[in-house]
Amino acid sequence: MATSRLPPATLTLKQFMRRQQVLLLYRRILQAIRQVPNDSDRKYLKDWAREEFKRNKSTTEEDTIRMMITQGNMQLKELEKTLALARS
Repeated sequence: MATSRLPPATLTLKQFMRRQQVLLLYRRILQAIRQVPNDSDRKYLKDWAREEFKRNKSTTEEDTIRMMITQGNMQLKELEKTLALARS
């Protein structure tokens, strides 16, 4: 019998949309980190981002997830500002 590649529980539309937001944020953070010029800093930031997302993977409360997305977006903006200043 073939195993299903679908998650064990079906997501609601709201959960699906939140998941998409989280994945987009993760991708944007990794894209910004790729622009860090120093190899050791880039590795540190990449490991940090990966660990933060893994650590919070099991969070299910809607308000907590929304707050973490907001914090992640603020941290991303701060990283982008820092990178822009470093380039100028």
